[in-house]
Parts: sequence; C-alpha cells; structure tokens
Amino acid sequence: MKLAPWRSSLSRALHKHRSQPYSRYLQLATVDSQGLPANRTIVFRGFLADSNQLQFITDSRSNKIAHIEAKPWGEVCWYFNKSREQFRLFGKLTLVTANLKSTLQFARQEVWQKLSDSSRLQFAWPHPGKERVENPDAFSPPKPSETEPLNNFCLLLLNPEKVDHLELKGEPQNRYLYLRQQDQTWLAKSVNP
Repeated sequence: MKLAPWRSSLSRALHKHRSQPYSRYLQLATVDSQGLPANRTIVFRGFLADSNQLQFITDSRSNKIAHIEAKPWGEVCWYFNKSREQFRLFGKLTLVTANLKSTLQFARQEVWQKLSDSSRLQFAWPHPGKERVENPDAFSPPKPSETEPLNNFCLLLLNPEKVDHLELKGEPQNRYLYLRQQDQTWLAKSVNP
C-alpha cells in the first residue's frame, strides 16, 4: 500500500518532538448514544504495518466502546508545540477485540507485547468508570502475561479519510487538506488558514 501524502508531515512532527513523551498524546472525539460529543486523551501507538491506519489501545469496558460500536467514526486532534502544527484526522474506527476473528489479532498481540508492565497492569484493574473500589489490593493485581493480551484489551484503529494539517507559524499560516478518494488515492490541496 502506498503511504498517504500527509504521513511525511506527521512523521516529521513526531520526529521533531521525539524527546517529549507527551507528543504521542492526542484527543479522540466520538459521538455517544444521545448524539453528543465525547472527547478523551489517548496515546498514539504507531501505524498498523503497511497502512495509513493509526493504532491506539483501549479497554473493552470503557464507555467509548459503545460509542464506536454504534457510530464507528471519530476524529483525533493532535498539537505539536515545538513545530506549532495541528493535525486533525477524521475517519472510521475499528475495534480489534479478543473475540474478533481477524488477521488483526496479530497486531493486537504485538501492541500488547510492546506495552510497559505498568500499562498492561491497568487492564487488570477494576472496571473503569464505575464507583471507586476501596480495596487497595484491587489496584495491585498479579502481573499479566507479557505475551497474551487480557480479554478486555482492545486495539483501536483509525483509518483516516480526511486530514487537516495547519502550520501555526508564518504570515500567512499554511493549511493543507487531504481527502481520501474512492480509489484510495489522496487528493491534496492548500486552503486558507
């Protein structure tokens, strides 16, 4: 698969900010069952091999799962402070759960294996968003397997259809829109900031 033209700009921004761990944090917006926006911070886990799909992780017990299952569309917004760039990527979201029969299970397992022990451990904590469990042992469960993901661990993929790249420097600033066409090629155009 040919890489999208926006990938080089995003890769450059990630490279410039590689010394800042928080540069991998971005916001994901979905729509809840009442049609209201829901936004949260997630962590970029790289691109799915040989694709333009962005990888994230989530817990199958989280509220965003119901949002995505009902309306599998989302948008991420990513700001890089050193280069003063914003990327907004809109597209279809795919959940890779333990029950999904797919070749994507390998990618799910691979992302799990790259996580730190402390990140894997959070998937063994009590149900997220429920009333706080007062037993401190609930947040000190046995260490999960380093190779086999827990059942509630999900890989979340964003397959962009539209990318809005804004460079917040210069006079005038630069803004580029990238639109994926039906034939999977990308239309790129410069637009007013």
